[in-house]
Formats: sequence, C-alpha cells, structure tokens
Amino acid sequence: MDAKVVWHQDLTFTGSADSGFTVPLGADVAVGGADDGFRPVELLAISLAGCTAMDVISILRKKQQEITAFEVGVHAERASDHPKVFTAAVITYRVTGNNVDEAAVQRSIALSIEKYCPVYAMLHRVFPIECRYEIYQAGETPRLIKQGRYPD
Repeated sequence: MDAKVVWHQDLTFTGSADSGFTVPLGADVAVGGADDGFRPVELLAISLAGCTAMDVISILRKKQQEITAFEVGVHAERASDHPKVFTAAVITYRVTGNNVDEAAVQRSIALSIEKYCPVYAMLHRVFPIECRYEIYQAGETPRLIKQGRYPD
C-alpha cells in the first residue's frame, strides 16, 4: 500500500492512498493551521473505528442479524506531553436491530479484534484497547436492552 500527503499552504494538506480517495488534513489555528481538515491523530482513531466496524457489520449480516442502525465510537486517551501519543482507548459498538443476539455481537467483535482488523492488531500492541457493546431494540425510540464488554 502506498499513501501520500500533498502540501497546499500553511498546515493544510490533502492525503490520498491506493484507493484514489482524498482526505483533507489540517491543524488548529492556535498552531498555525486554518482549521480546515482532520488532524492526523483523529484519522488514526477513525481508522480503528472504521476497520473494526466493517468487520463487525459484515459478520453480523452473515449471521443473519436484523440490523437497522450501527455505529462504532472510539474514545482515546492521550499523553499530556509531546508527542501526545494514545495511551488507552475504548471502542464502543452500538448495534440497533430486531431481536439482535448478544452472542452474535460478541462473536463478531471477537473475530474482528482477534483475526480480521489490521488496525486493531497494530494498535493494541502499543496501548490497551477496551471493547464495549450496546444492543438496542429497534423502534421509533430505540431501547437499550443489553450492554457488556468483550472479553467479559
């Protein structure tokens, strides 16, 4: 895989990779940027969420779970001193559907983090990553019916 960033001005860049898509990168005004793009470290968190989300939703669909909404959030703690690396993270999987099986959610998360997600595989060697899940019953107002951690 190849990736690159192209500088435009100040701290404004455009990133691209083999897929051909582009992503804007920028920095806060306080450090000389124009506040016009993702911070690189934000993209790291988004990459973690996106990688495991794609695995989990694919597996849940193969398990014939009736999913109506799905999101994955990542909360990352950072060191207070430079280079302000991630020191810990929590991934929260929010699954909404009809009669979603908790065991299917747990197994899907397990397969993602133990076998398929290369971003998780790289990052969990550097800092601890906790996985949580919330299962909601679909409806006009989705209702939380189960929550837990993987592994328990």
